[in-house]
Amino acid sequence: MSTASLRAATKRFGDTTAVDAVTLDVKDGEFVVLLGPTGAGKTTTLRLFAGLEMPDEGTVTIAGEDVTRLGPAERDVAFVFQQYSLYPHLTVYENLAFPLKAPGRKVNRAAITRRVTEIAELLRIESKLKNRVTALSGGEMQRVSIGRALVRAPNLFLMDEPLSSLDAKLREDLRVELKRIQRDLGATIVYVTHDQLEAMTLADRIGVLAAGRLVQVDTPRAVYETPADVYAAQRLGSPQINLLPPDTLRVDTAPQGTATVGVRPEDIVLRAGAANGTGVTGQVLTIEHFGVETIALVEISGRHVHALVGPRTDFAHGTPVAATVRPGAALYFDSAGSRLS
Repeated sequence: MSTASLRAATKRFGDTTAVDAVTLDVKDGEFVVLLGPTGAGKTTTLRLFAGLEMPDEGTVTIAGEDVTRLGPAERDVAFVFQQYSLYPHLTVYENLAFPLKAPGRKVNRAAITRRVTEIAELLRIESKLKNRVTALSGGEMQRVSIGRALVRAPNLFLMDEPLSSLDAKLREDLRVELKRIQRDLGATIVYVTHDQLEAMTLADRIGVLAAGRLVQVDTPRAVYETPADVYAAQRLGSPQINLLPPDTLRVDTAPQGTATVGVRPEDIVLRAGAANGTGVTGQVLTIEHFGVETIALVEISGRHVHALVGPRTDFAHGTPVAATVRPGAALYFDSAGSRLS
């Protein structure tokens, strides 16, 4: 595998700037996830790495080589799309072997068989090699699609929401498998998703994109605990971070210029009864039970606040509660949304 980078890469489509001066370095063997909503520039960024789009400004480097003006075939990258992109008339073996039979590769039949078998075992689909892909389940078809990329051992893997069309259980299973495979192979991967759970569980680092700009690049924990701004803070966490005026909750002394205070639901502590000088008084609106977790929606000073409470908490609708914030847990943002501390 190898490194990859964008340097001040910009891509425009007419009057729309899809990627705006993005600089991103991907280390050898690193799993980088690009996270953001539809229209944030995730897929265009991926296509710049692939050579499917050429930047209007900036450079693209893969394996230490400037590939900015090279086409996709000259970059030695593998692209996994959301849809399976398989040949329905071929077997699983033939689909996996197809990239190795390209005229320029000159891989002999024995080597192809070894590589296909190795990848099929890695993906745990070795028993399906003789099956037509049309006879497979959705999860198995996506494994074959990923296998077609893995079999080539390219410099860089690019994956555009490859699990988004699967049901929740299959997504969970394949997330685990994909991370295991990436670690076993030491693969360098740039992965696009709008799903925060995928980003948190797969990424070595997350790149948060907003309107074509790279807002923050850091480990999942760092993005969650020390977001660069309000936008990054809202990308991770379910329920989302509570964003409130400074006087809504009694928190540590806010730094000068604070316009918004951010508090994660797990950092709000509730106890039954009025505040009586400790914290602020609120009223429970709803309780949602999720097994090990329970989420309370509380009204405080006319604003809705989510709090993570114990699974056996017996709060009910209308219960008065005193809400406090764990010391040092609050985040402070200025009027432009940038984090102050």
